[in-house]
Amino acid sequence: MHCLLIHQMFAASNEGGGTRHFEFARYFVEQGDQFTAIASDVSYLHGKRTSKPREEIVEGVHICRVATPAVLHKNFFWRVVAFVGFMLKSFFAGWRYGKHADIIMGTSPSLFQAFAASMVARFRRKPFLLEIRDIWPDFAIDMGILKSRTLIFIARRLENYLYRHARHIVVNSPAYVDHLVNKGIAKEKISLISNGVDPDMFDPSLDGASYKKQHQLDGKFIAVYAGAIGPANDIQTIVRAAEILKDDSDIHFVIAGDGKARHEIEQMVDQLKLTNVLLPGVIPKSEMATLLGASDVCMATLMNVPMFKTTYPNKVFDYMAAGRPTILGIDGVIREVIEQSNGGVFVPPGDPQQFAKAVCKLKDNPTTCQEMGSYARKFVKEHFNRKEHAQSFHALIARLLDH
Repeated sequence: MHCLLIHQMFAASNEGGGTRHFEFARYFVEQGDQFTAIASDVSYLHGKRTSKPREEIVEGVHICRVATPAVLHKNFFWRVVAFVGFMLKSFFAGWRYGKHADIIMGTSPSLFQAFAASMVARFRRKPFLLEIRDIWPDFAIDMGILKSRTLIFIARRLENYLYRHARHIVVNSPAYVDHLVNKGIAKEKISLISNGVDPDMFDPSLDGASYKKQHQLDGKFIAVYAGAIGPANDIQTIVRAAEILKDDSDIHFVIAGDGKARHEIEQMVDQLKLTNVLLPGVIPKSEMATLLGASDVCMATLMNVPMFKTTYPNKVFDYMAAGRPTILGIDGVIREVIEQSNGGVFVPPGDPQQFAKAVCKLKDNPTTCQEMGSYARKFVKEHFNRKEHAQSFHALIARLLDH
């Protein structure tokens, strides 16, 4: 089998960002099959052109990077320009590579790249597999990013077109299944392959001594956020919690990652004169185990909007696999995971006072902290193991092609 994926944000294990698709692709290769990913040469995290080669093979996975405008983080208009630019470039690249592929896969967001994949599939007469990672345009509408009635109408039409023309739809959160069924999509057309993690990528016994020494964090109680720093991620709540705890010299916050809102967060830290916050930048997935090993607790936040109750953030599963408790400022289905596993503490989204209290409570109860981390790792190994997800993904594509 040969799967062709069009994904603007595709990241290998030596890059920052989510590596779900790379891990699936690597499993394809291990089974003797082929996987080609068409990605952008501009990093989705920092919006700059990367030094990665246009064509390369990474652990057997063929990655083609197409030139797109480096304007992702300017404003909404230029963000759309970047998405449309990738859509056009990826279509032509997909046309070239799609000749030898057996199935064409598109992933949303953004809707534009999924549309490019659908067009390649249509013109190459190949089945089109649609993956939904976030429900768009609903997320953009809830966040207040998308307000124009005309643009909302166009986005809805494009969304419905993709649902109708997909041979099958994969979702990464159980809440998305209900959402799509309520839109009139047959349940048998939808498969849940949830977000998760490869537990073997993390060692809960790591203490991150080298990282602590490098950043003068020895003896500190370290709370880590690792992921995108965008408008949706509500990093402001973490910074406000750090402000509340600024007089406790034993606590330090590490906010690792990059994104459209990073400059704003840096300015906020400077204006508040916080010396207990470190922003080290993007951490490649291959180095994430060291960072999380240095942590005592990990943090996950999102804006308090209804649609975010449906999402399974990748970072939370990484935290759990590393054997660290999560302070979770996100309600909904991911809260259910944390509470069922007893792997962390839920706090109301957007509440820095409660967030700060949770940090202090875990700091003052190291035994509870360690127990929660152990429960979290055990739970994620049993229920959210990405190796099993990769097998399910491979089996799904084989089944679609058999039909």
